[in-house]
This record gives sequence, C-alpha cells and structure tokens, in this order.
Amino acid sequence: MADPYSTLGVARGASEADIKSAYRKLAKELHPDRNKDNPKAAERFSAVTNAYDLLSDKDKRARFDRGEIDGDGNPTAPFGFGGGGGFRGSPGGGHAAGFEFNEGADFGDIFEGLFGGAGRRAGGGFGGFGRQAPPQRGANVAYRLAVAFTDAATLAPQRITLQDGKTIDLKLPAGVETGTQMRLSGKGQPGPGGAGDAIVTIEVKPHPFFSRDGDNVLLDLPITLDEAVKGAKVKVPTVDGPVMLGVPAGAKSGKVLRLRGRGFVGKDGDRGDQLVTLQIDVPADDPAIRALVESWQDQRAVRAHLGV
Repeated sequence: MADPYSTLGVARGASEADIKSAYRKLAKELHPDRNKDNPKAAERFSAVTNAYDLLSDKDKRARFDRGEIDGDGNPTAPFGFGGGGGFRGSPGGGHAAGFEFNEGADFGDIFEGLFGGAGRRAGGGFGGFGRQAPPQRGANVAYRLAVAFTDAATLAPQRITLQDGKTIDLKLPAGVETGTQMRLSGKGQPGPGGAGDAIVTIEVKPHPFFSRDGDNVLLDLPITLDEAVKGAKVKVPTVDGPVMLGVPAGAKSGKVLRLRGRGFVGKDGDRGDQLVTLQIDVPADDPAIRALVESWQDQRAVRAHLGV
C-alpha cells in the first residue's frame, strides 16, 4: 500500500504548507494535459491527488500516523495482524505455539481457553476480542476540471461528466483557484462498504488579457493620445461584461484606475476589484501628430528625479 508521504515526497513531520506546495508542484508536472502520451503520468497524478486528499485532512492524517488506516483511507487489520491462511494450530496439535491469524479472526475465546475461560462459544466463531474489519469503501476517483477565467471569477456553475457517463452541475466555492479541490461524496468506485468519493481538482485557465492578483483582476488598457490629453469615457471589458470607465484629462501611461467589485469572489464572500492600468498608444508615424509637435516642445525636466 503506497505511503502518502512518499508519494508526495515529504517527510512525515511535514507542515501543511509543505504538503500543499509538494502537491501543487507534482500536480502541475503530472497534469494529464501535459502528458497525453504518458498513461503512467495519469496514474501518478491520481495517486498524488489521493495522497494529498488524505494528508490535507487533519483527522485522516492523524489516523494514518497512528496506523488506524492505510494510504487509501481504509481501516487496517486489528492489532496489526494480517496475511496468513486463517487460524491454524502447531503441527503437533494441542500446543499453544505456532498460531497464525488473519485479519478476520476473533480471538476472545482463544485467550479465555488459555486462561481458564469457557472455550469456543456456541454459534460459531470466536469471542469479541477483535472484531472483523468493516467492509471497505470503493476507491476515490480523481478528476481534473478546467474552468474559464471569467467563470472562476463569477462562480459560474460548471458541469462535469463522471466515469459512469453521468453529469453533475458543480457550484464553485468562494476563493476558487488552480489547485482547489472539491469532494463529491459517493461518486467514486463502488465497494462493499459503499462507494468512494470523486475528488475534483480545479484548474483556472489563463485569459487572453485578464490576469489575477489575489482576488483582484488586472487589465492593461490601451488609450489614444487625445483620450489621455482631453479625458474620455471609454468601454472596458470586465469579467461581468463591458462597462464604461472615465479616463481623467491629463492621464499618464501607468495610471491605475479601480473598478470596485469586478474581481474574484474571495473566501470571505467579498469580491475583489478590477485594476485598470492605462497605456497611452501613440501611432508610430502619424503626420498630424508630427505636425502638432513640430512647433511645440515640452520644457519640463521630466527625468530630474533620476539624476539625469
């Protein structure tokens, strides 16, 4: 059974931050989209996701460290017993030495017999010293869901198709980002103890002109020279659709204007802003602009603060 610490390449005493960092690095390296011709990478990606799923859950990690569950989250054999072909006496018969146990054995009457108890109970089986492990749940199944930048910002519902062909509409969580995981209870592999879970890892796709800084959306906005000099109302794209933005007269390249509440929904439920950086776009060879500046020269020492 795989050790989740070894799978992620971290020490058993690793911090939550170290575990998350290791997972993100491996998930990026093993992403199925980057390894379409390497099926083993997809297997490792699933193993890495399952390992992170266990170690990122404080309760599961503690139970694994205590030996109560294995690397798949399933209960281990009682008292560490396992393997073997059931209970067998020693070759000579009647000797106490040479017992072999399997994980389903119940040892109460064995110890009662050795120490003066009543022996084997009616009804078959042995007594209550170590009950049989509960049926195992099915395995978890890892999925990767690519989400459009604007959908992630506005928490637009997403649809995912499971391995059984069924589709589910997902509600993205506040604060969603690449690496965010969503658990779909009972949507994994079937098993005698119930179905496992589906673990959906989100990947926010890059955008042609938007970028992200925390919960804020960033945009470089080209404006014309006359818009910068005289001021203007210009149409600006946002994750919610176009809006009008006022450019103040005398605006400079690099000036940042803020559109409040047009960013990502943060974990606290509040939305970030869109920060618009103005970029004055001067045509390379416009006769009218050249004629305009031929008779005019800016006398300001605009580089004096640079010592030149």
